[in-house]
Amino acid sequence: MRRIFSVLVENRSGVLCKVAGLFSRRSFNIDSLAVGETDDHAVSLMTIMSSGTEQTLEQIEKQLNKKLDVIKVKTFEESKAITRELMLIKVKYNKSTRREIMETCEVMKAEIVDMSENQMILQICDTPEKIRLLISLLSQVSIVEVARTGTLALQKCMED
Repeated sequence: MRRIFSVLVENRSGVLCKVAGLFSRRSFNIDSLAVGETDDHAVSLMTIMSSGTEQTLEQIEKQLNKKLDVIKVKTFEESKAITRELMLIKVKYNKSTRREIMETCEVMKAEIVDMSENQMILQICDTPEKIRLLISLLSQVSIVEVARTGTLALQKCMED
């Protein structure tokens, strides 16, 4: 079972370390972690994806709420969220694979952001599933390097 924890925290040094320490001390797993400043410079948003039993996930939420630097914790399931991840992927190409890579980019809505005579860097911002699919499709060519952000998520809009 996977859950998304959207955690508003005070934007101070050491807060990320304290939250990560909470997970490691209790042997909870972090599947994905993304942290960024909100519209308020004093507040950051941590988006943490974790998996475990229902009891483990409830325990994570309780422990997060006990932290002094934590302002608010929202918990929701992936199905009730809009999720996005950014990936840059560098691939080697030759004359025979160049067209295939470009067609894959077009279908997957990825963008070529840099190119040399035998390498290109692609960018995609999409769901984690589509990111994994693109990696799978490009595995037939020579992947040189991959850089991915953690998953960002916001709870879906609900009518009031």
